[in-house]
Amino acid sequence: MMFRDSEAFSGFSTDNIDKAKVFYEEILGLDVSVNTMGILTLNLATGGTVIIYPKPDHVAADYTVLNFPVEDIDETVEKLIALGTEFEQYDTEYLKTDGKGVARSNSPEKGPSIAWFKDPAGNILSVLED
Repeated sequence: MMFRDSEAFSGFSTDNIDKAKVFYEEILGLDVSVNTMGILTLNLATGGTVIIYPKPDHVAADYTVLNFPVEDIDETVEKLIALGTEFEQYDTEYLKTDGKGVARSNSPEKGPSIAWFKDPAGNILSVLED
């Protein structure tokens, strides 16, 4: 119960705050602010926040750090591709993406259709059909 009412937030690092700000603000269209220490704050539609902090010896996360539910994954992927975003391609026993980079779900039990892409620092993000 200690943190039940805490306004918790998440964060991850980048090797270039300026590139991150352009990507999250201009490509993804998020509300982004920068504080005096050079830390970005992503103000999410849910009311939550995520911080992105500069780290000279940054190592990109090899897992998804931020997920964006969308109504139409194909439309979103097409728009992001048009803005220069490249989607990850997977072909494993458990996961296969199509030519656009979308892992298609054909049933709710298997989860949503999802596509992964990276920010300028190599952190993995996703869009998933809500």
